[in-house]
Amino acid sequence: MRVTIDLPLAVDRECPVPLAVQVADQLREAMRTGRLRAGERLPSTRALAALLRVSRTVATDAYQQLYAEGWLDGRHGSGTYVADEALPYEKPAERSAEKPAEARRAERREPPPPGVVDLRAGRPWVFGYDTAAWRRAWRSAGELALNAFPDPYGHPELRELLADHLRRARAVPVGAGNVMVTRGTGNGLDLIAATLLGPGTRAGVEEPGWRAARRIFASRGAEVVPCPVDEQGVIVEALPDDLRVLYTTPAHQFPLGGRLPIPRREKLLAWARRTGAIVVEDDYDAEFRYDVAPLPALYGLDPGRVVLLGTLSKSLGPDVGLGWLVAPAGLLDAVAERRTQLADRTSGPVQRAVTTLLERGDLDRHLRRMRLEYARRRETIVEVLGPYVRGDTAGLHVMVPLPAEVVPGLVRRAGERGVLLDTAEPHHIGPPRVHGLVLGYGSASRADVRRGCMVIRELIPPAEA
Repeated sequence: MRVTIDLPLAVDRECPVPLAVQVADQLREAMRTGRLRAGERLPSTRALAALLRVSRTVATDAYQQLYAEGWLDGRHGSGTYVADEALPYEKPAERSAEKPAEARRAERREPPPPGVVDLRAGRPWVFGYDTAAWRRAWRSAGELALNAFPDPYGHPELRELLADHLRRARAVPVGAGNVMVTRGTGNGLDLIAATLLGPGTRAGVEEPGWRAARRIFASRGAEVVPCPVDEQGVIVEALPDDLRVLYTTPAHQFPLGGRLPIPRREKLLAWARRTGAIVVEDDYDAEFRYDVAPLPALYGLDPGRVVLLGTLSKSLGPDVGLGWLVAPAGLLDAVAERRTQLADRTSGPVQRAVTTLLERGDLDRHLRRMRLEYARRRETIVEVLGPYVRGDTAGLHVMVPLPAEVVPGLVRRAGERGVLLDTAEPHHIGPPRVHGLVLGYGSASRADVRRGCMVIRELIPPAEA
C-alpha cells in the first residue's frame, strides 16, 4: 500500500540558492540515501508549499525538476510518488588521479540550393553570432606568437576558462588539470580510442546512435558492440561486462532524443565501477534545454569512470574546430602522451580566439541568444507536428516515429517539394529497429522550419494522423 510520508525539509531564505533548488536538492538527497524509497507518496504541491511556507510555484518547480530527472512518478488524480526505478545513491570508491584523421561522416553534405528547406540533423545556425565580438577575438589571436612546441593539453588560460564554463553551465566540479582542448568531439573520441582500444578490445556504442563513433572505434581495431537504447537512453541491463569503453549521449540521446534519468545514470556508473569500463559521455548539445535545467553530467557523479566530451560545433559552428575532453588526471596524461605520438594538436590561434570569447563573456551571451532562438524553432515544430514529436526537451533535433513502410516514400515526396529529411534507419549497426524522421532545426530559419513541418504533416498518411 502506498502511503504519504513526512520529511524534515527546510528552506533558508538567506541562502543565495533559489528556494525551489533547495527543496529539490533535499528531496533528491533523501531518495539517494534511502530515506525516501520507491513507491512512497509525496505531499501534494499545495501541502508541501504550506509545510515550508513557500509559494506553490516553488513546490511545483522543485517537483518538475525531479520529474525531469526521473526521480518522481505521477498519475493524474492519484498523486506524486518516488519512481520505482529510483535507487539509493552509491558513493563512488576513492580513486587515485592516475592521429590518423577522424572517421569520415556517413555522407558528405553540400549546402542546400536556394529555396530548399534542410531539416536534416546535426547542423547548427551559424549566422547568429556577434560579428564585432568575432572580429575582436580574431584580432587577439593575431597578436599571439606562434608556438614551435604546442602543448598537447591545450593553452593553460583556455583550460582554466573551459573548466569554469563547465562548472557554471554543467555543474561539473572540474579543475583545469582535468581538461584537454581538442578539435571537437570526433577528435576527442579518437584520442580516447587510440589510448584505450586496439585489437582484442570491445567498445560499446548506442543502437541506434552516432555513426561516427562506431567508425572511430573500428578504425582503432576494436570490436564494436551495439548497445540498445529505449525512449530514455541506454539500457544498462543489456550492457555486456567485457566492454573496455562505452560511448553514450545521456543528455539528449542521438537520434531518439531521450534523456537518461538520474537513477539509471547511477546504475550505469555502478556497472562501470563493477566492470572497470570507461564511460565516454558525449555532451554535444546539453547547453540547449527547454523544459528544466540541464541534468547533471555523468562526469560529475563519478569522475573516476567517466570521460566527458564537449564541443563548440553546436553553439558556434563546426568550422571553429574546438572542443574539450575531461578525464581523470592519470588517463588525461596517457591521452596527452598518445596525442604527442600521433602529432595531433589544436590550432593555437583558434584557442586564443575562443579564450577571448570566454574572457569577455561573449560566448555566454551568444549561448543565451541561441538558446532563445532554438527554443522558438522547437516550439514551431511542436506546434505543427504536435503528437508526432518525441525527444523535444533539448538539443537541436527531434524524433518523429513512423512505420517503416511509410518513411521512404515520405522522404522522397518531401524532397520533391524542396524539404530535405534525415531518418533513423542509417543510425543503426544492424537491422533497423526504430523507424521515423530525425528532424534537425538548427540550420533552418524559423519560417523554413514551419514550412518544412507543414509539408511533413501533409505527407503523413491519414492512418498515422
